[in-house]
Amino acid sequence: MGQLSRLAAPHAAALLLVAAACGGGGGNGTPPPPPATCTFTNPLASGADPWVVERGGWYYLIKSRDNGIWVSRSQRLSEVVTASAVRVWTPPATGWNQTNIWAPELHYVDGRWYIYYAAGSAGPPFIHQRSGVLESVGEDPQGAYTDKGMLYTGDDLAGGTDNKWAIDLTVGRLNGQLYAVWSGWEQNASTDRTPQHTYIATMSNPWTISSNRVKISSPTEEWEGTVLPLQEGQELLMRGDDVFIIYSAAESWMQYYKLGQLRLQSPTADPLDPASWTKSGPVFSSSSGVYGVGHASFVKSPDGTEDWIVYHSKTTTAEGWDDRVIRMKPFGWKADGSPDFGSPGAPTQTLPRPAGECD
Repeated sequence: MGQLSRLAAPHAAALLLVAAACGGGGGNGTPPPPPATCTFTNPLASGADPWVVERGGWYYLIKSRDNGIWVSRSQRLSEVVTASAVRVWTPPATGWNQTNIWAPELHYVDGRWYIYYAAGSAGPPFIHQRSGVLESVGEDPQGAYTDKGMLYTGDDLAGGTDNKWAIDLTVGRLNGQLYAVWSGWEQNASTDRTPQHTYIATMSNPWTISSNRVKISSPTEEWEGTVLPLQEGQELLMRGDDVFIIYSAAESWMQYYKLGQLRLQSPTADPLDPASWTKSGPVFSSSSGVYGVGHASFVKSPDGTEDWIVYHSKTTTAEGWDDRVIRMKPFGWKADGSPDFGSPGAPTQTLPRPAGECD
């Protein structure tokens, strides 16, 4: 499994304003204290596949670590990556989901928290990955969870046979209908060097897929990979009537990892019809020494005025997954309503904190 290009003069001005707002005033001739630091520096920490969600004034980050799933929280978006985490789930010792816990996502749906994750019975090669779901016992995302089992991501829902390889599953409602979107293989294979496509299906509840999968996009463009063409890390991004699936493309272990975009052609278009989606990209790519950008999530600033993308990148051009770090930046919107992610910026870059963090 598992979201401003204008980072020069406007941000410098914004930094001065925010710093001034954070500083206090002195009285009786006492000099005012120095202004608080209202900035953060990328990268935030080592890591990959960052998923951040906000609810009730708290930001939650979910990640896989030590063959388990962990959730941290903070009232500051810029600090949730480094906040202490609570282990909320450990896989069973045997079974389909005993190992290779990948890219969990945390969603609040119908009064409960749900964790969607990929796992396998063995690997490498990682040919057994399927998608599963956990349901919170209460309303605490850092509390206990119940295992709701494997999701069906194949072509025979009625018979439930021949479930297909699936990772990076996400969920969202479009026109009242709950959908699952994920990265999958056309057919199960004996090698994990298999092209990955974008699939969608309806859900009858947060733990049940209710239709056969539909492939809505394939990695057919050169920028989507030459060694291993793939689309993964799919995320729904919505603004008003505009609906996008932002996905990661090309080889995840290489410097060419990047983001692509699918756009639903109209609010009334059928999401299950491949013709309803228009591909464009890349929409976010490596630059200035920041390599392999991808697997993003999207969240608002504390005051709700800014949109932020949280993503991972590589620190070198060497092949591999061990040099990935987590970064974040604000982004804007183009005249046609599509997101404008700009460029990643410098490898080490200081930015104003999200609006509302320094109030």
